[in-house]
Amino acid sequence: MTKTIPAYQRIKNAILDNIHSGKWQAGNAISTEMALAEEFGVSRMTVNRALKELSEERVLERRQGSGTFVAQQQFNHTFVEVRNIAEDLKSANRDYEAQVVSKRAITADMLDNELRRKFGIGEKSVPVNASAQTDASDEAVLYEVKIIHFADGQPIQFEERWVDAKKVPKFIDQDFSVVNTSDYLIAKSPLESGSYTIRALAAPNEIAEFLQIAPQSPTLVLRRQTYSAGQVVTFVKMWHAGARYQFSGEL
Repeated sequence: MTKTIPAYQRIKNAILDNIHSGKWQAGNAISTEMALAEEFGVSRMTVNRALKELSEERVLERRQGSGTFVAQQQFNHTFVEVRNIAEDLKSANRDYEAQVVSKRAITADMLDNELRRKFGIGEKSVPVNASAQTDASDEAVLYEVKIIHFADGQPIQFEERWVDAKKVPKFIDQDFSVVNTSDYLIAKSPLESGSYTIRALAAPNEIAEFLQIAPQSPTLVLRRQTYSAGQVVTFVKMWHAGARYQFSGEL
């Protein structure tokens, strides 16, 4: 039996969909409580609960006497911040350059087990006959981008990123030699939380080639996933040449 979604949650989901699609952007006023109550056929109390929870989650900002607005998003962090590597390098007086290795749309039948688990995409999303050319099998579920980040002409980070195609539909259209991926996602999607790991790994041949280091050289790999509305928006692997990069912070 399918579980019925509570009315307040349907309103929250609809508001988040409007933000993800770009209909409502940071600083924009959203529909009034009365308008939302009429649209969903519920009481203003139910609408108020949805708005209150989204405000507590810092997706919305309620201003007394003015209305409710899409909040300017800030990502909370503990040790690792969602940072712009271009700005970090420029602030250190180093020349920065990004080279896009590849960009592509990924359909459900192309997913590996790791991405399927990360984004909660089940086997039922894969067409029974994967060779059949249908609209469903051609629909992108994720966008993938691979980028090399350079400091003073030397590769310092190789980024592999996957993004929910429905939540951030225009992601694939960006020129990531100019636009930073993390900055774009923070601007377009209300990131609520995230998790990460950092591991020391020997560089596989392909990664070593991108970073211009010897195969099996030490690397630091940051794996991070960020969430919105309880679901993963983006998953990224950032490979760093061990001899050229370190993580640091203050307690």
